[in-house]
Amino acid sequence: MSTDWQSDLRQRGYRLTPQRQLVLEAVDALEHATPDDILTEVRRTASGINISTVYRTLELLEELGLVSHAHLGHGAPTYHLADRHHHLHLVCRDCGDVIEADVAVAAEFTRKLLDSFGFDTDMKHFAIYGRCRACTDKARAKAPEGGS
Repeated sequence: MSTDWQSDLRQRGYRLTPQRQLVLEAVDALEHATPDDILTEVRRTASGINISTVYRTLELLEELGLVSHAHLGHGAPTYHLADRHHHLHLVCRDCGDVIEADVAVAAEFTRKLLDSFGFDTDMKHFAIYGRCRACTDKARAKAPEGGS
């Protein structure tokens, strides 16, 4: 991906500092990454960067609309580039894989929430848990045939 982060930041009155570039590159490379994951990636190039720098940088980049976060579990939020399409996060309880689904698949559900409760849903900030196809197939294969 050849995103022009320098222009994006300059248009908003900021410079693309080395730390900001490293954090953006880590978010781009890792996709759904926690701040700790991003720190590990950034430290491959710049060992002097600490976790507070990563958090401050992520906060600024999110305010500027360059990164977005989602809550994919009980731990820290995960970050991805904001210029990617909005998507739902489907998290497999068994293997932990994260599947991205276009928010349009939930359009009927979110429309019902709006019509019934006046609730305008932001589906991209949380995860929907279940089982991926492979884990569902594995579970079915292990289940005893016939029941009672």
